Amino acid sequence: MFNLNRFISDNVIMRQQSMFLPDIEANRDALCRKIKDRTVLVIGGSGSIGSSFVRALLPFKPASLVVADYNENALAELTRDLRSTKGMYVPDEYITYPMDFASHVFEKMFRSRGGFDIVGNFSAHKHVRSEKDIYSIEALMQNNVLHARHLLDLLAEYPPDEYFCVSTDKAANPVNIMGASKRIMEDVIFSYSDKFPVKTARFANVAFSNGSLPAGFLARIQNLQPLSAPSDVMRYFVSQEEAGQICMLACMLGNNREIFFPKFEKAQMLGFDKIATRFLQEQGYEVMRCFSDEEAIDKAEALKRGSRSYPVHYFASDTTGEKVWEEFYTDTEEVDMDRLVSLGVITGKGIPDKEKVKCLFEALASAFAADTSKEEIITILKGYLPNFEHIEKGKSLDSKM
Repeated sequence: MFNLNRFISDNVIMRQQSMFLPDIEANRDALCRKIKDRTVLVIGGSGSIGSSFVRALLPFKPASLVVADYNENALAELTRDLRSTKGMYVPDEYITYPMDFASHVFEKMFRSRGGFDIVGNFSAHKHVRSEKDIYSIEALMQNNVLHARHLLDLLAEYPPDEYFCVSTDKAANPVNIMGASKRIMEDVIFSYSDKFPVKTARFANVAFSNGSLPAGFLARIQNLQPLSAPSDVMRYFVSQEEAGQICMLACMLGNNREIFFPKFEKAQMLGFDKIATRFLQEQGYEVMRCFSDEEAIDKAEALKRGSRSYPVHYFASDTTGEKVWEEFYTDTEEVDMDRLVSLGVITGKGIPDKEKVKCLFEALASAFAADTSKEEIITILKGYLPNFEHIEKGKSLDSKM
């Protein structure tokens, strides 16, 4: 029987246990002191990373856990999974709310509870494909940047002991709007760091996370549809368990305005085409290389007749905003590689220029209120981030399988 977690360990991350266990064990007492009997709010907590963060926290026995996410079905599944896991600690006060963190009802709920000790925000647009046009760009910027300020204003009234908001490796020298939005998000949360402690993390791709290309392989095979993947895009990968542990360690052990990232060697990068090939071989298929999506779709018809040759289309990346390599910090950032075994830490970040952040918000709000364009938004972002080198190729990932 196919075991996805075993496949990820053996073929994607190439390790049998979490790379972060040594740091968790070495800091277990500190983690207990910071989490036990505390009140916790996790926003976007039913997604791949948010739910893993929840699972990483629960062994340290918080007093209460509130999970807010607009995905009602995913919240139901999170609860079923937690309640069905042997030995899983779930506090007596465990509540899930299917609501948007930018909504009025969320604010009412938050105020009624007088805030929380620990707040983790995992609500984000995370796909490069989210910049296909001005409407998707506005939704991305609202979720990743503009709505974040409303939440931070609310937190400032009820300051948490720890606030964590997830970033991305694509925030380092961004080449797409999603990465730029996350780099700006870092400045936005740091601009509130004089009111309460804020931390974040840039990390690798989460293997088979919701909406990821590898997760799509599962659905394609279930439907006997062809696979496609770029042949020239290399990425670092962590398991879903590891993703939650990165965020938990950063949130609980980080100092104010610090950014955590996993320590990887370049040799640990892996291409999506390699994952697809290994995945098909694990399923007992022979890989059939095709030269186009159309050819692969046509040849996939034979799968319905029992063929064990599986059509794939591996291609050179040619879509907007795709970064061929992966990096976690820039040449201008201070890095501490000695504090933890498995995580590096970007330190020395000051409080950003609040007036500059305010002007950016005003420029974006004004542009979105008018009949703006993708090009205008890119210009605004470049004005704030001088190192933003947007890669425009006139083609979205939505044009591919």
